[in-house]
Amino acid sequence: MRRTTRLAGAATAAALLLAPVPASAAAPAVPRPELPAPTGPNPVGTGSLHLRDESRPDPWVPTGARELMITVWYPAAEAVGQPARYLSPVESRLFLELQAEHGAPPVDDPEVLSTVATHAKVDAPPQRTPDGHPLVVLSPGFSFPRATMSGMAEDLASRGYVVAAIGHDHEAAGIEFPDGHVTECDACETADFAGVVRGRSLDVRFFLDEFLRDPRFGPLVDPDSIGMVGHSIGGASAAETMHDDPRIDAGADLDGTFFAPAEPLDRPFLLFGAGAHAPGGVDDSWDRTWERLHGWKRWITLNGSGHSTAIDLSVLADQLGIERPGEPLSGARGTELGNRYVAAFLDRHLRGLPQPVLDGPTEQNPEALFWHQG
Repeated sequence: MRRTTRLAGAATAAALLLAPVPASAAAPAVPRPELPAPTGPNPVGTGSLHLRDESRPDPWVPTGARELMITVWYPAAEAVGQPARYLSPVESRLFLELQAEHGAPPVDDPEVLSTVATHAKVDAPPQRTPDGHPLVVLSPGFSFPRATMSGMAEDLASRGYVVAAIGHDHEAAGIEFPDGHVTECDACETADFAGVVRGRSLDVRFFLDEFLRDPRFGPLVDPDSIGMVGHSIGGASAAETMHDDPRIDAGADLDGTFFAPAEPLDRPFLLFGAGAHAPGGVDDSWDRTWERLHGWKRWITLNGSGHSTAIDLSVLADQLGIERPGEPLSGARGTELGNRYVAAFLDRHLRGLPQPVLDGPTEQNPEALFWHQG
């Protein structure tokens, strides 16, 4: 059974985000929730990959080997195939039940996140290029399903990236595997978040070894153009992984606390988060980490945003009529800005394209506050 008295800030924030509107203020029934439409010119295909690292026991259930579930999005040659499933009913239920354990009242339908409409088509024929597409690795927040970064993944794939989100086994509320078995959050028993970060670095390095030689996905990728973006503890993991693996050219942390001093980095890194991560805010780990980033770097927060604004949960909460206390920025606008700045960062550092939006505040994006640049 997964129980703990302490989760990372990610889970607490998600609990607040998913708190239902009181019955007296409940909104009328809403249409099926849907991810925002991708903004790039390409249709999006998707597939999955199940990896097993026989050389390493699972850190949370050491009686078995470490396993990962990967969702892959890619530019498609044409938009054919069935729409991708967001979460399975059991994954939705386990995630929302875990939030309820940490302060969110139960939702009326705990399987509601299995109804989210996506834009990617399963096994659509990939668009191939002579040199391959840049690869972006995604690592979700602690206890969060990898699907919660699907909107950003679809948008990046529509812009010409191959994107892979890693389901770190026993670190999500629930992961359903191809054979139907489901694992839960055994890691939620721990307060060793620095250990979670170290383990995710090993996960990503193993994933890259396997993915780049995978006959289905490897040929789609330019192995010399790789970025990593993480939400919450996944963001701290991006910095750790970059230090450990020189194949990763650029990294971004979406509102993630650093649970141990970051190792020095000489490659591009983006800190992008909510107001709590402003300089001198309640989380001073960004202040400490900033001094250890020696390459190109930016520190940006979104005014009125919350912990999960840059991923899917805020926009889905708004569609479902769910309150987000203390977060006046709409989910749709937050998602738009998160996608815009992350894509600009990757375009600049993986493709060498000028991105003026990263040079400082703009009238078009007044919510984006630039604290430091380097």
